[in-house]
Amino acid sequence: MIAELERAAEALRNAKSVVVLTGAGVSAESGVPTFRASDGLWEGHRIEDVATPTGFERDPALVWQFYNARRANVAAVQPNPGHVALSKLEDRFTDAFTLVTQNVDGLHLQAGSRNVLEIHGSLRETRCLGCATVENRGLEVLGDRPLCPRCGARLRPNIVWFHEMLPVVIWETAQLAAAGCDVLLVVGTSAVVYPAASLIPIAKSTRARGATIIECNLTPTAVSAEVDIGLYGPAGETLPALLAAL
Repeated sequence: MIAELERAAEALRNAKSVVVLTGAGVSAESGVPTFRASDGLWEGHRIEDVATPTGFERDPALVWQFYNARRANVAAVQPNPGHVALSKLEDRFTDAFTLVTQNVDGLHLQAGSRNVLEIHGSLRETRCLGCATVENRGLEVLGDRPLCPRCGARLRPNIVWFHEMLPVVIWETAQLAAAGCDVLLVVGTSAVVYPAASLIPIAKSTRARGATIIECNLTPTAVSAEVDIGLYGPAGETLPALLAAL
């Protein structure tokens, strides 16, 4: 582990541009459930019922009950040392640092990260189905049939559900950042779900020598064979250790 830490630190010392891709694992250490259980259910609900446009059309109250429960959970937790370490890493690289997250909990921003691309949306935001206004409502309880204060139309969580496209500008920005980075740090995600997983081959193939891929996960994953350096253990331990090694 010490040798891998030093290799990772050396790659970061030599990097001019860094991209981080994070997933549910980093927030799980704060107490945010990953929701999707081994049986494919989210808190006992089928994904089709609570995380698809058709599910929302069929039963918006159920969907809002599900997301209000998620909001309440996030309101009760705090960023962990892994989140904080990534915010400090951004301080080192400033404008040459991009954090791409699949998480919707906002804990990276709460920890002080600034250049964050939330490719799956934000639990804290609503989107109006009438006037399309997106608004940050924090983590307040919104009830199970919230309406837009501007036009009175129904609100939905500003979350990218299954069968929906990623936000175009945010995703294009993420791809461009990966294409130009020297190091891609993959944290708390198996990186097998596309399109987010495509950032790894993008980072490896679009520069003359390819970016160095560093994986920080609890255990080796399906993507481990494609990475250059593996740091295995809780992100709340490995990331502060990597920062200290710098």
